[in-house]
Amino acid sequence: MIDKFLKRIGGKQPAAPPPERPAPPPVIDVTDGDFATVVEQSTLPAVVDFWADWCEPCHVMSAYVGFLAQEYAGRMLVAALDVDENPETPSRFNVMGLPTLLILRDGQEVDRIVGVMPYEEIKARVDHLLVSN
Repeated sequence: MIDKFLKRIGGKQPAAPPPERPAPPPVIDVTDGDFATVVEQSTLPAVVDFWADWCEPCHVMSAYVGFLAQEYAGRMLVAALDVDENPETPSRFNVMGLPTLLILRDGQEVDRIVGVMPYEEIKARVDHLLVSN
């Protein structure tokens, strides 16, 4: 019966289902306690999303940060820090408005984005950092 079916469809075996894709890398949640170890000592450049739950624009930027984590997996550390639960790190980096994305290389700030910006512009700034790295 299978032979008749294969003959009817041209003799080809049905294609195997595509392999499972690995889950995209998550955005790493960091705290005041582990920021230095996870972000500042990272061998990869880093993007850190400073956000708060009550901040509506932060939710838009958090989605963009998730896209960055997927697109730059293995080339960039992507992290998020809740400023309400972790006030020391935002104070240390003079984060005055939300959302704020800090872009760091070797633990040093090299770029800052405050407010909502189109994803393509964020991506262009990240690409510039990676090219100049």
